[in-house]
Amino acid sequence: MVIGLRVAGMLGLIAQAPGEPYRMVAEKQAAASESLYAMAQAASRGASPEQVLSEALRPYDKRISANSRRLTRQL
Repeated sequence: MVIGLRVAGMLGLIAQAPGEPYRMVAEKQAAASESLYAMAQAASRGASPEQVLSEALRPYDKRISANSRRLTRQL
């Protein structure tokens, strides 16, 4: 849903905030950094591979949920 809304915004099909493309790139960098940190913490605690992967995905899930709420509010 988030990808569809962003593509529609870039194509001019729906209105989007002027800084949205920049925000999209910047938050991916922050999520990647948080993900690596969370993986390292989980691995250092002796977590199972499944738990390490779950921790790695958490920063992305948090941002996807927030983006979905924010982008659908603008419609």
